[in-house]
Amino acid sequence: MILDPLPTTPLGDPLLAELTALYASNHAFHTLTGDFPDPKDIRPEQVAAALSAEREQPGTEILLARSFGRLIGIVVTLAHHPDPADPDPWIGLLMVDASLHGQGHGRHMAALVEDRFRAAGRSAVRLAVLANNPKALAFWTALGYQVVDHREDLRHGRPCAVLRKELATS
Repeated sequence: MILDPLPTTPLGDPLLAELTALYASNHAFHTLTGDFPDPKDIRPEQVAAALSAEREQPGTEILLARSFGRLIGIVVTLAHHPDPADPDPWIGLLMVDASLHGQGHGRHMAALVEDRFRAAGRSAVRLAVLANNPKALAFWTALGYQVVDHREDLRHGRPCAVLRKELATS
């Protein structure tokens, strides 16, 4: 598996089609988030708008996970949280094609992101899990993340658990 940054050029039709299929495969997640008007009918223009909004945030990196040339996931990271008191980078989104859930791809993607942060000299990473998503909470805690806070997300005011993981150096 490789993680490559999303091209900064406008999304072409083939890539946008791949991304739309990835997002659409995760309609159960999008039902929880409410990020799309109809989670069972996610459109290319909606995905393009969502990614454009992510790109506008300072310090955001959007990474595409590919295995044997196939897009299998996406990760959105933030170099810094908007709260200046928070020194850690964040994983804003980690999403794997739903047809591949349970095969270790999410675990591998998380490890690659952690390695990137370690290489950049970061000592920990944080993320938020929606309170209505116990599967995600179980996934992240199984990877060693610990709940450090409960608060609302900045964008929509939804209740979340904030998790943090120390990044051990070898």
